[in-house]
Amino acid sequence: MLQSALLVMAAVFGAVVGSFLNVVILRLPKEGASIIFPASHCPHCLHPLAWYENIPLLSFVALRGSCRSCGAAISWQYPLVELAMAILSVLVAHRFGLALESLLYFLFCAALLVIIFIDIHHQIIPDQISLPGIVIGFIGSFFVHTVTWQQSGLGILLGGGLLYAIAYGYYALTGRDGMGGGDIKLLAMIGAFLGWQSLLFVVFASSLGGSLVGIAAMFQQKKGGLTRIPFGPFLALAALAYLFLQEQINLLWRWYLSGFGF
Repeated sequence: MLQSALLVMAAVFGAVVGSFLNVVILRLPKEGASIIFPASHCPHCLHPLAWYENIPLLSFVALRGSCRSCGAAISWQYPLVELAMAILSVLVAHRFGLALESLLYFLFCAALLVIIFIDIHHQIIPDQISLPGIVIGFIGSFFVHTVTWQQSGLGILLGGGLLYAIAYGYYALTGRDGMGGGDIKLLAMIGAFLGWQSLLFVVFASSLGGSLVGIAAMFQQKKGGLTRIPFGPFLALAALAYLFLQEQINLLWRWYLSGFGF
């Protein structure tokens, strides 16, 4: 009963935070914009939202996906982010319970969710998220049991260094930038929160997912090797998969190695 109540509270809290994350996603890429002021408003007519128009998920349903003032359609991104953060919050609470790990990885999930949507829309990963994330992940490693400070520190060095080496190699071979500095900082942040041991899976899974989507985009856009897709979302999704499926991933990895006699 107590566990069920905890998960319900986690879902509600996650949805509320998801509502704020929508503001961050919308305003953070805009130069000089504040994520605090002005209060929530319709992006079309600038009508300030009343409290009952700003209830996560429920308001979108009640308003039938449109602004009460001007009737403009409300983007499906708003309820999607709120729902995604609610689900991530429940997963964190279920995995870690009432522990400091829950706070640390709740922040991690929120940061990754913002990065996913900003990178999709703008193909940038804001330093305002990744750089503080590296620091928070490393400091947090001193207080949790999921990762040691040595694993976190190596994760930062190897995460940033690994993608930098791949990016440099791609540029040396093709003369084009294969990924931005934001991706490098993001992998360093992932290493800070999850430790160096997560990086092999994160790089492999994100590269596989990015390659499959990239091939599909090449056929759709008909730009050949000039096709560009943001890589940050694939890194973020791979990191989330490792966070919640670490035991299963490690089991599959040991099974794979055993097939080669290791």
